[in-house]
Amino acid sequence: MREHDVLVIGGGGSGLRAAIAADEAGADVAVISKLHPVRSHTGAAEGGINAALDDEDDWQDHAYETMKGADYVGDAPAIEAFAQEIRREVLQLERWGMAFSREEDGTVAQRPFGGMSYPRTTFAGAETGHHLLHTLYQQVAKRGIEIYDEWFVTNLAVTDHEDPSDRTCHGVVAYDLHTGDVAGFKANRGVVIATGGNGQAFDHTTNATANTGDGMAMAYRAGVPLEDMEYVQFHPTTLPSTGVLITEGVRGEGGILYNTEGERFMFERGYANNVGELASRDVVSRAELTEVSEGRGFDDDHVMLDMRHLGEERILDRLENIVHLAEDFEGVDPLEEPMPVKPGQHYEMGGIETDENGATLIDGLYAAGEAACVSIHGANRLGGNALAELVVFGARAGRSAAGEPPREAALSTGRTPDAEPADTDLPVDPGPSVGADGSDTVAADGGERLVEPDAVIERTVQRERTRIHQLLEGDGERGYASVRDAVQRTMTDHVNVFREREGLEQALEDLKQARRDYREVTVEDSSRSFNYDLIHAIETRNIIDVAESITLGALLRTESRGAHWRKRYQSRDDENWLKHTMIDWNDGRPQVWYKPAVLEGDHGRYEPKERSY
Repeated sequence: MREHDVLVIGGGGSGLRAAIAADEAGADVAVISKLHPVRSHTGAAEGGINAALDDEDDWQDHAYETMKGADYVGDAPAIEAFAQEIRREVLQLERWGMAFSREEDGTVAQRPFGGMSYPRTTFAGAETGHHLLHTLYQQVAKRGIEIYDEWFVTNLAVTDHEDPSDRTCHGVVAYDLHTGDVAGFKANRGVVIATGGNGQAFDHTTNATANTGDGMAMAYRAGVPLEDMEYVQFHPTTLPSTGVLITEGVRGEGGILYNTEGERFMFERGYANNVGELASRDVVSRAELTEVSEGRGFDDDHVMLDMRHLGEERILDRLENIVHLAEDFEGVDPLEEPMPVKPGQHYEMGGIETDENGATLIDGLYAAGEAACVSIHGANRLGGNALAELVVFGARAGRSAAGEPPREAALSTGRTPDAEPADTDLPVDPGPSVGADGSDTVAADGGERLVEPDAVIERTVQRERTRIHQLLEGDGERGYASVRDAVQRTMTDHVNVFREREGLEQALEDLKQARRDYREVTVEDSSRSFNYDLIHAIETRNIIDVAESITLGALLRTESRGAHWRKRYQSRDDENWLKHTMIDWNDGRPQVWYKPAVLEGDHGRYEPKERSY
């Protein structure tokens, strides 16, 4: 058994920032990642990092516009902490050597992004995430922080108290991709989940193949609520053939969208009369799909994004990699012709419920980045706020896990007195747990309760070895691929930008069948070294869990807010829905409840207003 003070699960931006912060707090830290850190999906982020750096800009404006972008279901204490602290984090990145793009006078360049009234998006060309990831990795290496790369964390080692709020996380279990060994890792102070998003629940996504919602699913099965999972962001500019992201920076620099009639439809069709292409992402995505559905799309599939008028010098200075992406994946030279684009799954606004220090309701368990929901993005994330979030709350989670939280949290976790039960009379009964060994629930089954850390970890290791053995040696007749494909198809067909009750109910039925089918999954490749057939089979269970939580939230939320749009309920309903959707799992089935959005911050209340651009 390996032992450290703090274990950080995931080597992307939030994980590396958490590890640095925990190290600075005096903890012995280790990062465990199923990928080498510089291969993490943070490196694919293109656009930039929002921060009120300019003397004429104000963090309170950043906070207000973040809350407005969130369609007023963000939590004010987290949003205000975020908007205040990101300036310091950006300056720290610069001191650590991050190669930000510069203005002619040498200051850090900032450009406009959707939903912002001021050009506050710092960037490094169109490769901001790549530069951020390498900057943080250098700092981790400089500090000698241990990295277990190509170790896949498959489960949390949590005590089996009946009430999740009484449980403690003592470590994790991980599978060594090199050897096939299953081993326990003990955390003396805390575990930070920083495993990123869940885009592989959909078949058209900007996310890497590794983004399978692992951390969300592990925390969910351990009893931590998932919050606001129905809020899935579909980025308006992805390449149709692959889902590869075309940064919002193209529109920030002045790129335009047009339809088959040559109309700049964001203005001419009245979707966003004031800011056009720089409306928030949910508005632009719905506009594009409306154009396609009404017959003004190209090939009944996409619209066009044009940046030729920006000029070759400016494009190559600030957007050079976009030229290569369009050429490589679509055969289009954007210096000479427009690029085809359409919406694709991009980001999960929901995630593991945390307070603004990264703490969950389970003692010793923290989360940050896209895996977590703090909540600053609410129903819709503004471009440039994701990289900003991961450094701010990665640092906070790391310090908290090391025993030095920045300040007492204003937000609560778990079921508080103001929690509201949901109507549980669902038209579709969600599927039961799917573990091969029947041990998905952590609550004790009448036997002796384990609380001693080493015993908890050892029991979890043995369970995981049994589960992996059954996948490798079982007599089922199904491979993981057909199950995963079925989940991705139904999510893309029914839980996309536009949602209807009938489609959501069908998706739940399909997911229930996927759970049944998963019980018959076995792995044909019996080898131990780099057995990706096994890895993908394990990931598929996580995909099913997060897909079901997304669909449940989408079915129950009978309004349209931010990225969540319901055909039968096309307006925002603040009277009934100014609250977070919470889903937890303690008896082998999901349970849904609600808690109010916190609109009261240190600087007053954010009153909901009509959200227009």
